[in-house]
Amino acid sequence: MDTTTRAAKIPSLHQTEINWDNLDKTKLYVVGAGMFSGVTVALYPVSVVKTRMQVASGDAMRSNALATFKNILKVDGVPGLYRGFPTVIIGAVPTRIIFLTALETTKAASLKLVEPFKLSEPVQAAFANGLAGLSASTCSQAIFVPIDVISQKLMVQGYSGNARYKGGIDVARKVIKADGIKGLYRGFGLSVMTYAPSSAVWWASYGSSQRIIWSALGHLHNKEEAPSQLKIVGVQASGGVIAGAVTSFVTTPIDTIKTRLQVMDNENKPKARDVVKRLIAEDGWKGLYRGLGPRFFSSSAWGTSMIVCYEYLSQLPSPVLCS
Repeated sequence: MDTTTRAAKIPSLHQTEINWDNLDKTKLYVVGAGMFSGVTVALYPVSVVKTRMQVASGDAMRSNALATFKNILKVDGVPGLYRGFPTVIIGAVPTRIIFLTALETTKAASLKLVEPFKLSEPVQAAFANGLAGLSASTCSQAIFVPIDVISQKLMVQGYSGNARYKGGIDVARKVIKADGIKGLYRGFGLSVMTYAPSSAVWWASYGSSQRIIWSALGHLHNKEEAPSQLKIVGVQASGGVIAGAVTSFVTTPIDTIKTRLQVMDNENKPKARDVVKRLIAEDGWKGLYRGLGPRFFSSSAWGTSMIVCYEYLSQLPSPVLCS
């Protein structure tokens, strides 16, 4: 194999950033949907544990993530870790398609927007990725919030005095009967306030940290030496963990308040400030950070898995190139 052929097979540094133009859209929506659904299956129990911790009352408030996990297994077995899962997986594919489409198109436009300002690469990446994450999360909330409301009610049914349901359809029927369609969008404002900034912070942290890591490895300004695929995935995974840590710390309080509001019975409709007061009264300011550990793990693992899936999809042969 000559030098030219070998170089063509090794990505240059500018190609290590996942790019909308480099992805085959059919693979993204078909193969990607299956891969992301698999990630959802693997990480769903973490969301159940986080939600249980956030709505806990009485002695259950003192349980950590491991104790909560063991209690779910003891009381409900493995099925308890997947309460509400059918509802989530049905909504996951359209939500993810909307999210990824908005994310990549906005990121591409944002990079062109900041190019004339000659900012440093970490700053450019933070701005473009952050704006893309904000846009993507906001667009996907229309589908995500009703799914979130139904699944969270199923996750905590019968726990800490919460009502029991026969399934997702039963939840939707009772919520609509009691509160109309708007009941399915309870906490919509807080969801946007939670997931839009969360997504913005995650993608901004990921984009900038990846540039910083590449700079530390001596690759950022080295246009000749291309990094290996293993190093690319390693840097992307490290960026995902850093992004998960930053995002979890910044947004967990809002997520805790949102979760509490969404699982309340329809007859009991406190305002966000009432939830905050109760959390602080019960557990001090640390009550706002209930479920921080599972949220950090979920955010880091989900983001890193998605990046690895992205990398895999970007490396699949394109039908055009194979013809």
